[in-house]
Amino acid sequence: MRIDLRSDTVTKPTKEMAEAMFMANVGDDVYGDDPAVNELQALTAAYFGMEDGLFFPSGTMANQVAIKNHTQPGDEIICDQTAHIYRYEGGGIAFNSGASVRLLYGERGIFTADDVVANINSDDIHFPPTTLISLENTVNKGGGICWNESQLSAVCQRAHEHGLKTHLDGARLWNALVKTQQNPLQYGKWFDSISVCFSKGLGCPVGSVLVGTTPFINAARRHRKRFGGGMRQAGYLAAACTYALKNNVDRLAEDHKKAHSIELILRELNAVKEVMPVETNIVLFRTESVEMANAYLAELKQHHILAASTGGGWIRFVTHLDITDEMVNQIEKTLKKIFI
Repeated sequence: MRIDLRSDTVTKPTKEMAEAMFMANVGDDVYGDDPAVNELQALTAAYFGMEDGLFFPSGTMANQVAIKNHTQPGDEIICDQTAHIYRYEGGGIAFNSGASVRLLYGERGIFTADDVVANINSDDIHFPPTTLISLENTVNKGGGICWNESQLSAVCQRAHEHGLKTHLDGARLWNALVKTQQNPLQYGKWFDSISVCFSKGLGCPVGSVLVGTTPFINAARRHRKRFGGGMRQAGYLAAACTYALKNNVDRLAEDHKKAHSIELILRELNAVKEVMPVETNIVLFRTESVEMANAYLAELKQHHILAASTGGGWIRFVTHLDITDEMVNQIEKTLKKIFI
C-alpha cells in the first residue's frame, strides 16, 4: 500500500468528478464562451461576494497575475517571510512585476496590523512605494495555521487606510473556512483580490480561480494571456472544480481529523523534537538535523510512505481525500517503528 503524504496535490479525480468532467459543456475560453468555465468563475466570485472571477491553470499564475495587476515596476510588496509568493513561485515577483519585497517575521506566518504599518515606506524618492500587502491562509510554512477574523479585519483595514491593496493567497482557504466556520462573503470585504486553488484539498487535477472587481478581472485576463494562461476547451477542467466546490468542501474536516491523529502519534516519539500544533491538514515536525530528516524520509519511503522535507530538519505530512483510516493506522505503526 503506497501512502503519499507529500502534498494534497497528488490526488486523482474520483469517478463522480471524472464523469462531471466528461459531461462538461465546453467552448473556447479565450473567446470567453466556455460555459463550464464561465459557471465556475461566477460561482467562485459569488462564493466570496466578489464581482467576477478568472480561471487559471495554477495558483502560482493566479497569484502572479494578481501581483502584476496591483503593482507597477519599482513598487514594494509586504508579505511574511514564509509566504508562498515569495518562497515558492520562482522569483516571480521580481521577474514578472519588477517589484521588491518587504518581509515580515510573524508568528507562524501570521503578523499584525502594527507590523504592516511599521513597514510601509514613507513618500520619499529613496524608497519604493509600498502598494500591496499579501496574506496567506492557511499558512503552508506555518503548519496549516488559520488567520482568525480579528487578525484579518485589522490587517486589511489598516492597509486600506494607508492606501494599500490587499491580496489573499488562498491556496488552502477552503481548509481555513471549514476549520474556523468563517463566512466566505466577509473575505470579499477584506480583500481586493483572492486566489483559491482547487487542485489541493478539493481534489481536482488542475485549476485555480482569481476573484476581484470586474475591472480588476478584465485587466487580469490580459495578463493571463501574456503569461500563456489562455486555454481553449478548459471547461473539462473547470467542471471538476465546480463539482469539487459543490461536493468536496465540507469533507475537508475529515482530512483535519486525520492530521490531528498523526500529530498525536508524533508527540509520543522520542526522535521527534517538535511538532507544530495542527489546525488543518498539514503536519510539520522537526527531527534532530537535516541529515536525520533525510534519513527518516528515505526509511519512510522504504515502507511505501512518501513525505516532504521543508528544510532545517523539518518534515511535512499533508492529509487529503486519498488518505484512508487504514492508511492512518499503517502510518502509526511505521512511525513507531522508525522514530524510536
